[in-house]
Amino acid sequence: MSSREKKKQERQDRIDSLIKKEEEGALIFSKQFLFGAKLNTDGWAAVYEHGKYKTLNTTNLWWVEIGERKNPKEERKTVFLSNGLQVGNPFVYGKINNFYFLKLGIGQQRLIGGKGNKNGVAVSLNYGGGITAGYLKPYFLTVADSIGNVSDIKYSESTASIFTDPSAIIGSAGFTKGFSEGTFSPGAHAKIGLRFDYGRYSEVVSAIEVGINAEYYSKKMPIMISSTDKSFFFNAFIAIEFGGRK
Repeated sequence: MSSREKKKQERQDRIDSLIKKEEEGALIFSKQFLFGAKLNTDGWAAVYEHGKYKTLNTTNLWWVEIGERKNPKEERKTVFLSNGLQVGNPFVYGKINNFYFLKLGIGQQRLIGGKGNKNGVAVSLNYGGGITAGYLKPYFLTVADSIGNVSDIKYSESTASIFTDPSAIIGSAGFTKGFSEGTFSPGAHAKIGLRFDYGRYSEVVSAIEVGINAEYYSKKMPIMISSTDKSFFFNAFIAIEFGGRK
């Protein structure tokens, strides 16, 4: 038997042993942790999740998530000179705020399929909710007036005519501009999803999760000039997750 075949057999023997222990009612792991990258229908997020196994089918979870919520009407534009050279940074026309969020949540993971599957693929229902903090950072544009003076401005009643004048816009003022001028809004969130774990009997977590998420904030969160401001957000997501279990 080659070393490769030997390792494969040892892995299968270990899986068989874990399945037998599980059939006898024993917890084969006690806790898990994972990091995930999440693509939402209205933005993106990064998540850290910690889980503690309570029964063979139930794991208690808590998580922290940070990301950005975007408007579907956002479209990046770039200003070019007649010779084709780019002027300024790419910008989103009509955008007035960047909307970032931080979530803290608790929930559960319930195994609904794949128990005893020797390939180690398991399907779980994940659900829960918690608190969230929304942060609106003013979106600054670099603009030029009729005599060529250049300045960075944010949207207000006094700058609305310049902010929405394409001929005056040079580009975005940059990612860091405006962080000290942002405002927070507290809120709550809830989510439910299906997780497909491709290493159920492995100490390495490798999974894909799909689901839906809902958030409500204490005040309206304006992102674009041309859109209705709202405090409730509903979206779907897909996440790629990696981590470990002990």
